[in-house]
Amino acid sequence: MRNKRMFAALLATTLAACTVLTGCGASAQKAGDGASGEAGKSAGAGGKFTIFQSKTEIMDQLNQLAKDYQEETGVEIEVWETSGDNYYKDLKTGISTESGPVLFSLAPGSESIEMADYLEDVGDLSFMGKIKDELKDTVDGKVVGVPYTIEGFGLVYDSDLVDVSKLNSTDALINYLKEAKGQGVNGLGLSQEDYFLIAHIFNTPFAVQDDPDAFLQQVINGEVRLNDNEAFQEFGKLMEAIRENCTNPVDVTYDNNCGDFATGKTAMIHQGNWAYGMFKDYDVKFDMGVAPVPIKGNSKVAVSVPAAWYINVDASDEEKAMAKDFLEWLYTSEKGTDYLMNQFGFVPVVDGMTSENLDPLSKSISDATAKGTIPWVMSNWPAGIITTSLSPITQEFFTDPSMTGEELINKLNEAFVNAK
Repeated sequence: MRNKRMFAALLATTLAACTVLTGCGASAQKAGDGASGEAGKSAGAGGKFTIFQSKTEIMDQLNQLAKDYQEETGVEIEVWETSGDNYYKDLKTGISTESGPVLFSLAPGSESIEMADYLEDVGDLSFMGKIKDELKDTVDGKVVGVPYTIEGFGLVYDSDLVDVSKLNSTDALINYLKEAKGQGVNGLGLSQEDYFLIAHIFNTPFAVQDDPDAFLQQVINGEVRLNDNEAFQEFGKLMEAIRENCTNPVDVTYDNNCGDFATGKTAMIHQGNWAYGMFKDYDVKFDMGVAPVPIKGNSKVAVSVPAAWYINVDASDEEKAMAKDFLEWLYTSEKGTDYLMNQFGFVPVVDGMTSENLDPLSKSISDATAKGTIPWVMSNWPAGIITTSLSPITQEFFTDPSMTGEELINKLNEAFVNAK
């Protein structure tokens, strides 16, 4: 059996072990005919495997589930914790050791491609045929990732303060920001964290290209310049308008940004459906949803799979079998799907799995998905570029009023070229 202490030592103090999983609540819709699932294969068999995953907001619920799973199957699950910002670094540190985790999460795209040599083929799981191909993570011709959920981001809006149906162009959005400032309202809130400052909003001008991934590669190769492209020209003007008319995001934390929105001080924040959990401590009366960033008339929100489950190809055959049995149970049993839908609040990814408990933002994302979406091109940006380059450049822009939007785009362009 793999030694958890050895792995923890490699990760220093950032990795804390949790004990086992406890129970899950009320009912959820079954995902399919195998609702009592494959879990019975392990019942009473004993054994133990480890989980290491990145979504810190579900850690309590994940720790609650393992005890139920052990009671039902006899298999113990040990859940390891780390902070979200350190997760990928910690995973890379320990995955190649004998003590690496058995089941773990990655962001599909550049992360899973970089880690391809460590990923087991999971295409034989019974429910994978009920997941759309574009949601599965396929690397080197094999299905390696089981999606957690879908998430989406865009302009999270207060319908009492803004009519998003009128925000159908970049100019219309900029004009609204000016009007909101005149009314003493922060029209659009960003926050200081790397993804919320630049990564998510900068995804849009890439995503509206005819072939986003091909365009990205041309940028990285130095074959095209961002400032020669209309979408990025509009993005530069939008960033200037945010700096001129809105609260400076380098002074705003994620918590405060969400709090200002919940209390009506901010009309819109650029966020995703995950942010709804931040509003539980506020008496929110208004209706909300997620609207597109209308660069080049874009009418779609960005939706993708934020994380997926992966199995360590170097784990023992017994451990890999236990991890697959767990995933079968999680995605097909009544208790497992209740965990996904009600305890985690995930948007269903398996055909036939439904949830009647989606919060307003998740429902907005689910509805948007049915109408068509734009991709998370940022998943294919060079690994690490957001934190090491894009965020510092954007911080400089928001603290130096002499830097133009055009200069911001040029600096961001160079970051992609240098990342090659």
